[in-house]
Amino acid sequence: MRIEKEIPKSYFRNQRHKALVNILFTSNWIIERLKQFLEREDITHQQYNILRILNNSDTPLSTLKIREQMLDKMSDTSRIVERLLKKELVNKQICAQDKRLVDVTISKKGVQLLQRLEEKVEWLDSITSNLTSEETDTVNLLLDKIREKE
Repeated sequence: MRIEKEIPKSYFRNQRHKALVNILFTSNWIIERLKQFLEREDITHQQYNILRILNNSDTPLSTLKIREQMLDKMSDTSRIVERLLKKELVNKQICAQDKRLVDVTISKKGVQLLQRLEEKVEWLDSITSNLTSEETDTVNLLLDKIREKE
């Protein structure tokens, strides 16, 4: 679907503005599909992100370390971890080296949830299935190039 079908052409100041709006529009479109994917398990995309971070870590992580790896750096990591704790998807304990910090690990129930989702991950991958391998590489290259400006 072309962006002009969703947003009037007159909205765009120029092609650069159109590209930015298109990236934001597409990002929100993808997040909506991700929410649909995760709602069956009653977790948010931020909770899913934290579970994946914890699952890929060999050691317990503080909320600060989790936030550094999150896709959405503005997330309230402590609040999200508390919700995951209530759902018994993570474990939390006081850090042995620094009593001011807490160590967070994924629980057995959290690992099982990720395994259930992994069985259906093709659905997520299908979001970009209309792109060729070369087009996917180009999208990744261009998105990385945009962020080089920082």
